[in-house]
Amino acid sequence: MRKFNNVFQKASGAMLLAFCFSFNLQAQQVISLSGANSPQDDMNPVWIGDNTLLFTRAFHPDNIGGITDPGDIWMTKKSESGEWQEAVHRADLSTDGYDFSLGLEDFLTLLVYHTGGERFGIYQYSKFGKDWNFLRQVSMEGLAGLTGQVTGRVGSGGKVIFLSGKAKDSKGNEDIYVSEKISPIEWSKPVNIGSAVNTIGQEMSPYYDNKSGELYFSSNMHEGAEGKDIFIAKRLGEGWNNWSQPVLWEQVSSPGSEVSVTFINEKEVVWTSTQNSDGFADLLTFETIIPLEIPDEFVAAVPEPSAPIENPVKSKTVSIVPIYPSSAVGFPEVKVTEQEVEQVEMPISWFVVDAKNKTLVPFSISWKVGETTISKNASDSLKLSDLKVTQQKEVKISAEGYFPKSVLVSEIKTAEPTVVLMTKAESGSMLLLDKVSFKRGTAELEGSDTKASLTELAGFLLENPAMKLRIHGHTDSAGDPGLNKALSLDRAGSVRDFLIEQGVPFESLRISGWGGTRPTASNATESGRSKNRRVELEVER
Repeated sequence: MRKFNNVFQKASGAMLLAFCFSFNLQAQQVISLSGANSPQDDMNPVWIGDNTLLFTRAFHPDNIGGITDPGDIWMTKKSESGEWQEAVHRADLSTDGYDFSLGLEDFLTLLVYHTGGERFGIYQYSKFGKDWNFLRQVSMEGLAGLTGQVTGRVGSGGKVIFLSGKAKDSKGNEDIYVSEKISPIEWSKPVNIGSAVNTIGQEMSPYYDNKSGELYFSSNMHEGAEGKDIFIAKRLGEGWNNWSQPVLWEQVSSPGSEVSVTFINEKEVVWTSTQNSDGFADLLTFETIIPLEIPDEFVAAVPEPSAPIENPVKSKTVSIVPIYPSSAVGFPEVKVTEQEVEQVEMPISWFVVDAKNKTLVPFSISWKVGETTISKNASDSLKLSDLKVTQQKEVKISAEGYFPKSVLVSEIKTAEPTVVLMTKAESGSMLLLDKVSFKRGTAELEGSDTKASLTELAGFLLENPAMKLRIHGHTDSAGDPGLNKALSLDRAGSVRDFLIEQGVPFESLRISGWGGTRPTASNATESGRSKNRRVELEVER
């Protein structure tokens, strides 16, 4: 496979509508779907035939929920001359919540995912002329348990649905799941497709080609990813957890973030790209039809290694012991015995990496015993029992040039490396203050964990006096948008005031309040709403 590495910059504002991305890579020219794109997020393209592309547009004033609407379905058509026409809002397929098209279940039936109004889940729409008429909801056990950035697509043939989201059995953030059709309105519970594809990072926007057995998806953790890129894995044999090692699709990947693809035909493709994971997405394609450089060789994924056993720890195992030899005629009579087996406690294995480029980061570990701080280098042997004996709840991972990261002792693994993603303290970086809490409905900081985490942050900022930060406050979408925006700004202000009390200069901190306009999860569930009520830091310089 030839290696291409397309590099482009994201356009914004009104200029975006006619912007063209040029590359001197064997005459490949990547262009924006000018009629389809807007200054807002344009994502999740789905080709449904009849020269028609559906996609989701977020935070547009013409959405049913206005500029706070996280996503309505829009449509653009490709003319006979190959031009993409001005996008049209499909109110018949949208709600005031998050909506995206899963694609055609059959020639006349479209599946759409909704989280707005009275509709939460997957719904069927039937084609009647140029309109889509609401038909009914389909049943899928466990669908409500998928949170985070839920995306998905009907597999070609209409017999499977691939979904991405975060559930209790996810490897880390969003994983890819598959559901099979049971009846015209019933689908099976989504099943995780396994560690060959899913990582502790984000795997999103799956597109499955039933004919080739190839799964196209976005990942920010597989080898070669810069931001989020498109990877391809091939199904190997029966079942949905047997996949090849994913391969980067270099032809469409860039230093920005690519999140989804759709095929118009075997020669044409449309994909979504953005400069970074926090930017606005555009729909892109090649200006002229060129050979698609899809990998043709796939190798089986390497199984995850199991940790060796060294140091003895006594544990009981059950053994089945034949009373007479198993070579005798018939089934041997057996008795069950308990035996003590010596096992070993291995030192904790760490995998500390830069969250953006996945490179290993030199680090140190520290924790407190009373007023005393104990520090260890990465090379020092540290066992889980060493922490439990002093009843530690968490340890701090520190690395030069990175924000410190706290890890709960209960989340430290013993049979495999404990993965820690570090956020570099550089311009453009975003950091979630996941331990900061407020009294309900107010901007008053609440809890000892909140103050402890902000005190630690203040210490880091005092050690880096040249750093300038913006504090972003967010709420869920419940209630009055104006009041939510004011509350989010007040909460950002409370964080700033606390940091100033610890000695951080006022001029180093700025604040913004976004209310519920920038959700990271569905507002249809309490777990999703709780994730949307958050405070984030952005490094400005």
